[in-house]
Amino acid sequence: MIDLGISKLALIGAVALVVIGPERLPRVARTVGALLGKAQRYVADVKDEVNRSMELEELRKMKDGVEQSLKEAGDTMNDTAEDFEKSWDEAAQAYRTGDAEATPSYPQYRHPKKNWRLKRTALPTWYKARTGRRAQVQSGAARVARHRPRPSQTHKV
Repeated sequence: MIDLGISKLALIGAVALVVIGPERLPRVARTVGALLGKAQRYVADVKDEVNRSMELEELRKMKDGVEQSLKEAGDTMNDTAEDFEKSWDEAAQAYRTGDAEATPSYPQYRHPKKNWRLKRTALPTWYKARTGRRAQVQSGAARVARHRPRPSQTHKV
């Protein structure tokens, strides 16, 4: 690369001033600047085009790799489906013949004994009892009714 320092640029400017002359120097400088700008834009465009082609090539390689892995996965899935069908047919045949060893034994279904109407709290009851929290929370109206004096307790004067 050409190493242009301030001293070299000053020397080139002085020679251009002598050779071209002070009248035409500004117009020549503008023309040289415009040409340098065009050259820089052209170089930048070429760099962008090279980068795009390299990225396109990388994307093609990635696409080929993905297609290859999908093909392998499809082959594996077909093999798995064939194995499943084979084992299903064997189990069905064993069930039809009544072979006790071939039929798998499953645990018997037990109902979970869960009442879906009963609302469950977020904190367990044992944790509430241990920490001293109230397990049963009353509404405001229930609390007022609980602590309201009964009519038999009022004094008649």
